[in-house]
Amino acid sequence: MKFSVDKHEKYVVLKLEEPKFTNDNTPALKSEFVLLNTEGYRNIVLDLSSVKECNDAQDLSALLAGDRLCKTADGIFVVCCVNKSIAPIIQMSNLHQSITFVNKLDEATDLIFMEEIEKELRGGVDKG
Repeated sequence: MKFSVDKHEKYVVLKLEEPKFTNDNTPALKSEFVLLNTEGYRNIVLDLSSVKECNDAQDLSALLAGDRLCKTADGIFVVCCVNKSIAPIIQMSNLHQSITFVNKLDEATDLIFMEEIEKELRGGVDKG
């Protein structure tokens, strides 16, 4: 499985650089989510801009794993740049009801920063 990882202070962007989302690359993707999470990244952005095809909603189960890991770590999992050809599969599988999807990478990073600021504010209020 080909992918790139772009690590930042508050989040990491994982870009799947495969034309197809299949059950062949799902286990490796889940493993990468776990690895990033154990490295301390609680906010993960999955960039699917290179993915043009997905034939089975079950192949998208890795997204649920990533979302669970981030939520457990009090973070957020965001999927961005979903191709029009795989969007119907996401709708059909109801993943959009539990996972955060945005159109562009900068929307994902904005969302993460807003979440982080909110957490800091809530933490500051709780201490006072």
